[in-house]
Amino acid sequence: MKQMLLAIVVLSTALPLAAQNRVAVPVKDTTAKPAPADTISKVSDLNEVIITSTRNNSRIEDLPMKVEVMGKEEMIEESGIKPGNVASILGDLSVIHIQNTSAVSGNNAIRMQGLDGKYTQLLRDGVPVYEGLSGNFGVLAIPPLDLKQIEIIKGSVSTLYGGGAIAGIINFVAKTPGSKPELTILANQTTLKETNVNAFYSERYGKTGLTLFAGVTTQNPVDVNKDGFSDVPRLRQYLLHPRFFWYINPLTTLVAGYTGTIEKREGGDMQVLEHQADNIHQYTEVNNTDRHSVDLQFTRKNLGGGTLAVKAVGSFFHLQNDQGTFALLGNQTSTYAEASYNKKSGKHDWVAGLNNTGEIYRRATGDSTLLGNYTYNTMGAFIQDGYHITDQLLAEAGLRADYHNVFGWYVLPRLAFMYKPIEDLSIRLSAGTGYKSPAIFTSQTQTIGYRNLLPLSAGIRSERSQGINFDGNYRTSLGKVEMTLNQAFYYTHIKDPILPVASTSHAGMLMLENMPYAVNSLGTDTYLRFALDHLELYLGYNHTVSRYNNTGSVNIPYAPQDKFASTLAYEIEGKWRFGIENSWIGNQYDYNNQKTPNYWFWAAMISRQFGEHITVVLNGENIFDARQGKNTPLFTGPVSNPNFANLWGPIDGRTINLSVKFNL
Repeated sequence: MKQMLLAIVVLSTALPLAAQNRVAVPVKDTTAKPAPADTISKVSDLNEVIITSTRNNSRIEDLPMKVEVMGKEEMIEESGIKPGNVASILGDLSVIHIQNTSAVSGNNAIRMQGLDGKYTQLLRDGVPVYEGLSGNFGVLAIPPLDLKQIEIIKGSVSTLYGGGAIAGIINFVAKTPGSKPELTILANQTTLKETNVNAFYSERYGKTGLTLFAGVTTQNPVDVNKDGFSDVPRLRQYLLHPRFFWYINPLTTLVAGYTGTIEKREGGDMQVLEHQADNIHQYTEVNNTDRHSVDLQFTRKNLGGGTLAVKAVGSFFHLQNDQGTFALLGNQTSTYAEASYNKKSGKHDWVAGLNNTGEIYRRATGDSTLLGNYTYNTMGAFIQDGYHITDQLLAEAGLRADYHNVFGWYVLPRLAFMYKPIEDLSIRLSAGTGYKSPAIFTSQTQTIGYRNLLPLSAGIRSERSQGINFDGNYRTSLGKVEMTLNQAFYYTHIKDPILPVASTSHAGMLMLENMPYAVNSLGTDTYLRFALDHLELYLGYNHTVSRYNNTGSVNIPYAPQDKFASTLAYEIEGKWRFGIENSWIGNQYDYNNQKTPNYWFWAAMISRQFGEHITVVLNGENIFDARQGKNTPLFTGPVSNPNFANLWGPIDGRTINLSVKFNL
């Protein structure tokens, strides 16, 4: 029991920040992303929403798994609400929680379906570039202005993207050049001393095209609860993302891109941050990261009646992570290459492919950890067939085989069905398996800062999972009122979970071990949407119980079991948008399996459009200032060597921001 409780202590991470609990208003097809009050979708026909994550570019209505999409209009609106990153808009989804992993530096991680962040696969344009060390720092620093859409598939989808997609995948899809040139410049200022300046340009020149995003975010430290330590860190962030398009012929496209992010993040003792350090006031946490990647994508349509897609990316990530006198300095080089082919043949929709993933980690001079260098390589092959049994019934079966150079073979089957007995009712059921190979750098170990962590032991095994997802979606009209009802259920079982525990051979050290029990996550998600002309009402409720299945069935810490949400929104097209929303977050448990306080969150916004070129947004988050710091201290111990509390609620409090966007 003591070993399990220690594992829970070091696993614990925070509840979403206040700005990340905003609730969503569903758009007309509930297989698509519920759009927030400040991001009411203008999509008139969701049948035209194309999902790239499935590799066969299917329409959203034709998929046998539930996919939620935040489209271009949502990205445009969100860029004026939270321009610096996508953490806020992802937090709108009922089964996603954005967890703050540090009370002073503001780093965060993603939790889906009540499971730890390491079980969610993150993709950029269909490529898994956020693995290992590079997946634990700054992964959400993607400005919405740079994105066409975000695709979320819940549950196991291991066939196409590998075993790590246990809780699901999130695919960030970049914009492409349109038929008209686009130039957008945005400036934003918040009451928490954050400033954002972003610019996006795109144009197609005959057989070539270009998109270019450039952005700068600055944040000065703020001690919201006046305890002497920052609740909001100092941040300097610079992003550059050009992409070049060559339309070789109407059937063939080549895309080359570069993504560069330089981020300097510092939090801790406010006296130190204000350059007034002394013998007592010395503690800071520093996260400095450099992220650079180059990618190539080649697409050839109508090749033997199908489409060939070839992708390759190489990335370099450098991290300096200082906590007091401790330092982690490391470099990671990652590679990914894939060739896939899809073809529709009669009643079949085939997808098959090969891929190779490489990850090389090397300690840099000055590193204080005991962690060693490693080189991982995984080769995989996959095949999937979607068979249209009738016009109303679709069955999809997939199989993946992976070989890891250290941990061996994995074979992953998956099966899914979609049934539409009538036009306005769709029922989906999917089941699949997954795996997560042992890794030092995860959101679990990031919480403890790698200070006392030992290298992986020789006998450690991969985690294995089985999961099932079900949802039903019904649309109807009550007079002039359009109504949508969506009901989903999901269950995930993870065998041999890996957690940090106290080492029996090295006093004071931690090591990663397989637990003798499983992790189970069982949940339900329900929402109702009503729409009348320009008025929308959304009511939603999510209940998820995720537990360690040992004696007593201990709750996974800081995973809220209940979330109720409502949103009321009104729009005067082309001029005004108004929205007010609230959510109730309840029934979380700490590492002692004790329930933490419940709380309400409120937000409101006003948007005014002036002609076709200027949009002004005034937005308020956490209006009634719900904060964990009002209830409990956020640190204990001496100021020179503090111990920071695990976070169950918001710590940054009320935030007001004003943004101005120019479309030129």
